Amino acid sequence: MRIVVAGGTGTVGRHTVQAAHDAGHEVVVLSRASGADVQTGSGLDAALDRADAVIDVTNIMSLSAKRARAFFENGTRHLLAAEERAGVGHHVALSIVGIDDIDASYYAGKLAQERAVSAGTVPFTIARVSQFHEFAGQLLSGTRGPFALIPRAPVRPVAAREVGAHLVRVAEQGPQGRATDLVGPRDEDLAELARRQLAFDGIRRRVVEIRLPGAYGRGLASGSLRGGADAEHARIDFDQWLHSEDHVRR
Repeated sequence: MRIVVAGGTGTVGRHTVQAAHDAGHEVVVLSRASGADVQTGSGLDAALDRADAVIDVTNIMSLSAKRARAFFENGTRHLLAAEERAGVGHHVALSIVGIDDIDASYYAGKLAQERAVSAGTVPFTIARVSQFHEFAGQLLSGTRGPFALIPRAPVRPVAAREVGAHLVRVAEQGPQGRATDLVGPRDEDLAELARRQLAFDGIRRRVVEIRLPGAYGRGLASGSLRGGADAEHARIDFDQWLHSEDHVRR
């Protein structure tokens, strides 16, 4: 198969590209550095030429619902239009488990993306996964000083490497509307993950767990981000990930 990975240089994208290569597929990495921009539509027609499937793992780090919706709706619209022109037979969109009742902040953008994909004319699969092991580190990187404020969030984190392999398998299986959810092997608390990562990296900072206000905070604290009982479970737990080459000490 010829698989185009939109956002192929990011946290999940690089693992998706590697998994596709390992499975023997022809891979096109779609990014601004390669001359293609999903936000403007520039370069998409050339990048999608002869593509069998597109895996969209583009992302934005924003807690603004307005900004997140605009990013995901705009990028999805341009991708689907180019896919339709190129005759692409399968669009795979990465999303997040348990966000149905959290139409706020960043998750509002992912829900808008799912609606746009479902309303399009290109056959699709929405692949929901749980939060990544990398998420705790991303939050820690966004804070400074002796304290790290981490939101209350029961999660079942998964390694981005396993997400990448999962997305390639989904692409190989053909359009199915909604793939089986993928979650990590263990229940965890986000603040505790941050504490363990800091200890592993030898950094002395105090993690303070906070309850965020509003629909976003309630959603995080609800436990819904752990996914359902019928989800597929990945194998790499957080401590194994810390000791792997995928974790870069801060």
